[in-house]
Amino acid sequence: MTIQASVDESGPVDAARFADEIATRSQPIVLRGQAERWPAVMAGLRSTETLVDYMKAMDRGRPAEVLIGPPEIEGRFFYDPTMRGCNFQKRFGSLSGLLDKLLSLRSEAEPVALYAGAAAADDHLSAWIEDNLLPFVLPNAKPRIWVGNRTHVSTHFDEASNVAVVVAGRRRFTLFPPEQVGNLYVGPFHHTIAGPPVSMVDVENPDLERYPKYAEAIPHGVVADLDPGDALFIPPFWWHNVKASAAFNVMVNYWWGEPHAISPMGALSHAILAIRDLPPAQRVAWRRWFDHYVFDDGASHAGDHLPTHARGVLAPPSEMRNAHFTSQIAEGLSPQPAPVSRKPS
Repeated sequence: MTIQASVDESGPVDAARFADEIATRSQPIVLRGQAERWPAVMAGLRSTETLVDYMKAMDRGRPAEVLIGPPEIEGRFFYDPTMRGCNFQKRFGSLSGLLDKLLSLRSEAEPVALYAGAAAADDHLSAWIEDNLLPFVLPNAKPRIWVGNRTHVSTHFDEASNVAVVVAGRRRFTLFPPEQVGNLYVGPFHHTIAGPPVSMVDVENPDLERYPKYAEAIPHGVVADLDPGDALFIPPFWWHNVKASAAFNVMVNYWWGEPHAISPMGALSHAILAIRDLPPAQRVAWRRWFDHYVFDDGASHAGDHLPTHARGVLAPPSEMRNAHFTSQIAEGLSPQPAPVSRKPS
């Protein structure tokens, strides 16, 4: 079973159209040729060596984290067979050193897997941001560079909106909507590969005996193949698997959105610890509390009947509200001490 559907597509968009039609979407969309005039993209189209020279000329020399995997993982960064560790190692080195190494590995049939991910462009490449601009503003976004060879990043999600731009090579994105979480067999929260939890299913070789519900996710999946200069908008919480198929690949991505005062993933973990193992009747009661106070339909809010000064955490979002209650909430997330038994002396 393979995914047949493709992501919606558009040509390049300007700032107004991005704000009105793209950033508000709940579905991903490919923006073909969005960055085709970037100096970096044009350098890569001339030759890999030209792009390498372009990037090395602006390298600040700051160390970047590089993932290194043996040839037998075939570029798929994942857990080791025991799931106590990962099938790769982490090292630090300059982007120039990584670029030279990638050039030297291009002719090898079974090279080691090398990948530097999420390196902040302004920290590592002096003129990248000024040279390679998108025509729309992404609030709080910082361009991040991803450089490697034939690599495969497991299916994961981001809490923020995301625009990914292929600079060199070719990337295939396989995406699933947020509601497929129950069919993707999510891995550990506490022991992750690179931040968010990942799906345990290999989308290229799914083991349907071990992960049978993945078959239900396949009809909901979509695929996007990106060439140099193409961009992909990914809404928050959309699962995406990313495979780079060339011997040399460069991508830039932008995450943006309002930061959370408290981590929703942290809140989810705490809810699992605090509620999941309660007796069934108590779980039903807490579900109603969450529906009432957290997942209301937005037409009215649970605190609307209270005077403004008495709403507390139920008040509308604001820096003052968040600052006032963050420490209180953090204290509430801490394990509560067992009651002390006091006996007469």
